[in-house]
Amino acid sequence: MDEVFAAASNRLTIDLAALTENWRQMGRLSGSARAAAVLKADAYGLGLEPAAQTLYAAGARDFFVASAEEGVALRPLVPEGRIFVLAGLWPGNEQLFFDHGLVPVINSEEQLAFFMAALSDHGDHPCALHVDTGMNRLGLSLGEALSLADDPARPASFSPVLIMSHLACADDPAHPLNRRQLDAFRQAQQAFDGVEASLANSAGIHLGPYYHFDLTRPGIATYGGEAVNGVPNPMRPVVTAEARIIQIRDVARGETASYGGSAQFARDSRVAIVAIGYADGYHRSVSGAGVTLRQAMPSGAKGFLNGHVVPHLGRVTMDLSLFDVTDLPQADARPGDYIELFGENIALDDVARAGGTIGYELLTSLGRRYDRMYIEAE
Repeated sequence: MDEVFAAASNRLTIDLAALTENWRQMGRLSGSARAAAVLKADAYGLGLEPAAQTLYAAGARDFFVASAEEGVALRPLVPEGRIFVLAGLWPGNEQLFFDHGLVPVINSEEQLAFFMAALSDHGDHPCALHVDTGMNRLGLSLGEALSLADDPARPASFSPVLIMSHLACADDPAHPLNRRQLDAFRQAQQAFDGVEASLANSAGIHLGPYYHFDLTRPGIATYGGEAVNGVPNPMRPVVTAEARIIQIRDVARGETASYGGSAQFARDSRVAIVAIGYADGYHRSVSGAGVTLRQAMPSGAKGFLNGHVVPHLGRVTMDLSLFDVTDLPQADARPGDYIELFGENIALDDVARAGGTIGYELLTSLGRRYDRMYIEAE
């Protein structure tokens, strides 16, 4: 542990060995399909460079990012990787795809028309075709995709290397939309015979082999988050977030603390004032009291301190949070100690549920004020 990390107000420990194992586990669950690595949003907030280098070393060769700019940043890290850009291409950024070997995902007839026009100047370039099978977000409609496949005037230069779709309800295995999307995707796959196909995200992989096709796209599970509702999370935690206790306050029975007097004390208490707030991605909605937006867990988030679970008190503010350490021995709650916000002892998704959100949002909201330590994979 270096000196800067040891003294940081906020810090993240990122276990790249756990990241590798989670990705490999999703690959094993994918059966005969290859598992891609999803690295959008700065690798879900972990840091693009270490995550990309780790997964590339582990064997990943198919990568997904959100934008062309993310693809450009990724290219030197995965020299032999195939990088798919989910947002596709638009006039003005097409040269990024050609210069950096990025594969645009074609999401609409407008993007398809522009891509074909760009090819007339550049020459052949690979693409992927996104078909909307029921999410009503990105993608050609099934009808548009089938018409394109049967169009005798379709240029020979249009030869997608992948056909893909995205599941809307895979985290609920019993949802009927899963099967409807599968049936629709099979129609599209058959129309583009011989083209590799990809449907399953993290949760979709758990739906079974019919959903795997040629390439799966595990995202949140790779980073240690829950993929399927109501099922124990089998993934290893990847990120541990901690914040330093700045002060311990004694608060008398009947007093209040935090904005709006939102923490009210029915007993004499000891309160840890901790250097973490919503500017660090520790959302206001995880507050222990006084926030009307939270519905799922009215008691708020919890932290972990020297072997003890401690509840959050009052409202999360921009830079500070309060935790109740009344029941801890004084030696276990001292200024300078670190409280774990989520990680090995406090599940990421439990904190997310306390704030009425999901683990994805917590990870991708991590601010710039954390000092980071990466535990290298072997």
